[in-house]
This record gives sequence, C-alpha cells and structure tokens, in this order.
Amino acid sequence: MASTTEPGILTASADPDVARRAWPRWLLLGLGMLAVAAVGIFWTAEGARVLLGATGLFLLGRGVVVLREGVTGLGVGALVAGLAAAVVAAVSATASGVVLLVAVPVLLLGAAGAVLARGGAPRRGLALLVWAILLTALLVGTGLARDWDRAAGVATVIAGLVVAGLAVPVLIGAANLRAAAHRPAPPVPAACAGCACGAGGGCGALG
Repeated sequence: MASTTEPGILTASADPDVARRAWPRWLLLGLGMLAVAAVGIFWTAEGARVLLGATGLFLLGRGVVVLREGVTGLGVGALVAGLAAAVVAAVSATASGVVLLVAVPVLLLGAAGAVLARGGAPRRGLALLVWAILLTALLVGTGLARDWDRAAGVATVIAGLVVAGLAVPVLIGAANLRAAAHRPAPPVPAACAGCACGAGGGCGALG
C-alpha cells in the first residue's frame, strides 16, 4: 500500500514541495534495486543471500511504514516475512537459495492471479501467467534433470531479473517526481481590492 504522505510513484502531477522531498528517495531506491539485482545475478556464491536479505530489509521497512498508517494486519505480515527472510539470509546461502526456489514461482503465479482477479488488464495477466508457468516448469525441470542446487541458482537469477525489472518503474517514478518538483508554481491571482470591479462586490460578483 502506498504511503498517504507521498505522491503516487508514476504521477508527474504531485505537489511540487512533496515531490521535491520524495524524488531523491525513489531514485536511491531504484538504483539500490539495480545494484542488488546485479550482485544477486553475478555473485554466484552469495547472490541468493544478497537478494533475500535485501528483500527482508525492504519488507521490514515497509512493514513499519504500513503499521504507522494503521494497517495492522498487512504491516505485521510484512514485518514477520521480512524478519524471516533476513534471518535465513544471515544464516545460510544454501537455505537462501532454497527459499528463492520456492518463493519465485509462488510469487510469480500469485502476481499473475492478482492481475487477472482485478480484471483491468487481462492480456497482461495472461502473459504473466504464461511466463510464471514456463519459469516454474524450468525450475522443476532443472531440479529433476540435473540437481536442485542448480535449480536454486536459476531461481536466484530469475529473482535478480525480476528485481531489476521492478526498478524500472521506480526510476521512472523518480524522474516524474523530479519533473513535478521543478514545475513552476501557478500564478497567484492579484487581489481585487482597488481594481475596477472592486466597487461592484469583487470578482466573485461577476460570476
């Protein structure tokens, strides 16, 4: 759930003062996501730990924000999931890979189901569902044909690509917010005192 104190991420019509405070945070978040994705994909030995740990820290932070907004159930769920992910990432690289091996297909299938349930973008939902099924089949096939460690490595790469893909709208949002922050303020109407219509009750009387 988006914070009620910040503009929507993809809008360029936000209040300039709010956008001025928000866009650097969105920019740092997007760049951080790209960095985490790159490390997760290319650091074979510890990539799963990096991705899972970063996800856990994000969920912990998001849970705190959501709790402050009064959404108790969602906030507690995010805190519990974030803490569990952070603990697993700190304990074991192998366990982190196993978690990603399970979580990646579950989250992809869940995201496809959520898009289809909303009904606003059926083609996008169907495309996401097809990709989720294909990637799940790839992971299962890799595990059965070769070994599950290899499948966990593939899941880690997929997770990194997903994080990189999610960073794109975040960076677009940062650019939009930066544009909103530099938008000129609307001109302030001059007071009608002393003008020609002032004697007739002011500008409001003309309507």
